[in-house]
Amino acid sequence: MELKELESAIEGILFAAGDPMSVERLCLTLDQDRETVDSVCQRLADNYSYERRGIRLVRMENSWQMCSAPEQAEYIRKALENRKPAKLSQPALEVLAIVAYFQPVTRAYIEQIRGVDSSYTVGLLLERGLIREAGRLAVPGRPMQFRTTKDFLRSFGLASLKDLPDLASASQEDLQLTMEMETALRRLREAESEGESTSEPSGGEGET
Repeated sequence: MELKELESAIEGILFAAGDPMSVERLCLTLDQDRETVDSVCQRLADNYSYERRGIRLVRMENSWQMCSAPEQAEYIRKALENRKPAKLSQPALEVLAIVAYFQPVTRAYIEQIRGVDSSYTVGLLLERGLIREAGRLAVPGRPMQFRTTKDFLRSFGLASLKDLPDLASASQEDLQLTMEMETALRRLREAESEGESTSEPSGGEGET
């Protein structure tokens, strides 16, 4: 398959898929090796960015996804006003940050750090697809653990968890949010505003 044909095929597949698609799935579909598929996807991503197109091709761990350009967020919000998801509240951002930095975590651990019941907020984040259940902890009671999702990465413009703002002094023994956590929360909030045009969470945020 020639380069232009391969680019066209990948472009069409990712546009139709909407959701992230793994490199392995693309390789099987196109009968190409991983290096070739990754190279072509990166070439497309670079071209979209260089030409300041209205779409972007972004990598999230071992997957690729087509999404709208962050700089067009204002116009996209106006065009899709009725579909715009509600902003995350401060409690939701706190819970999301704790899960992101210390995952996998249980609800009890989240509540230990925050000092308040967080079951409602955890439920909201599950509904919006920003966190997911990640198996049970092997202790009495076997509490459920939670991890962030690919939708979380996409919503905050992150390629992987390695791109999270540094949280130098935080540890799993902290009993309250540190100054670094507060800084990270502000950065996540800014990232949410910049990247919300690329996210498609379900449900709404009713917590204030």
